[in-house]
Amino acid sequence: MRKTQTRLGIGLALCKRLLMEDDELHLCLACRNMSKAEAVRAALLASHPTAEVTVVQVDVSNLQSVFQASKELKQRFQRLDCIYLNAGIMPNPHLNIKALFSGLFSRNVLHMLSTAEGLLTQDDKITADGLQEVFETNVFGHFILIRELEPLLCHSDNPSQLIWTSSRNARKSNFSLEDFQHSKGKEPYSSSKYATDLLSVALNRNFNQQGLYSSVVCPGTALTNLTYGVLPPFLWTLLMPAILLVRFFANAFTLTPYNGTEALVWLFHQKPESLNPLIKYLSATTGFGRNYITTQKMDLDEDTAEKFYQKLLELEKHVRVTIQKT
Repeated sequence: MRKTQTRLGIGLALCKRLLMEDDELHLCLACRNMSKAEAVRAALLASHPTAEVTVVQVDVSNLQSVFQASKELKQRFQRLDCIYLNAGIMPNPHLNIKALFSGLFSRNVLHMLSTAEGLLTQDDKITADGLQEVFETNVFGHFILIRELEPLLCHSDNPSQLIWTSSRNARKSNFSLEDFQHSKGKEPYSSSKYATDLLSVALNRNFNQQGLYSSVVCPGTALTNLTYGVLPPFLWTLLMPAILLVRFFANAFTLTPYNGTEALVWLFHQKPESLNPLIKYLSATTGFGRNYITTQKMDLDEDTAEKFYQKLLELEKHVRVTIQKT
């Protein structure tokens, strides 16, 4: 029986797909909203009564919540086979209309539409932990969760997997080691996803010998609460004919959460030690609606990844001291 932890959103479609393939899985839903989590748990058990589905409350933008969830998980389980780290926010996104229309008539139109490069900025804020909200939610909260769950994940006799939801929007130009929380920039989402890519590479470098492997995926552009934050649902509906046409030339428009989970499900079935740690696995959908996996070499170097990892360890020491004092 494989124990897998995930979150809702893309995670809901993921849970359904995983249980369709193996209804003897033990899924643990790590969610902030417990009433929604319990409703999803009931729905999953109704369609897959032989499965084990449990829930744990966690808010990765709150370190006290992460520590509490980790404690509960260590009390429940002796090991975890796979953790999907796909919680993420893109707060108050602003679409650059001028850049959009300019890009529509450029050579890079397909790249722009696939990655949203140069199109989106966000308004970030400080959390109760004194950290940038996007960085803490998309990166650091997950990092602390992994650190706390190392005893459940590190078993050299039977490898465990970390599967991060990254993005085609992860860009080196938006990330800086000197400002890795992106407190001075306007694209914290892109920065956080590039940080995710760096962290995954560093985790492989530091934990592969202990049986823990990390991979990153991009679900493509799926219509979820995150994308509805960029444009309201009625505009996506109006744009749908054009999007379906563009999909014949740009495979990033997966559109549905089910399609978006293609790479996440595929990775679940792979031997993690056989995967390339420098590759990002992308969910893709053809113009005719067929799902498949494509890959992309990440634009990073391992030395930068290790430096970032060390900075996270330093920040971890700092926040632990701060929490102990409160």
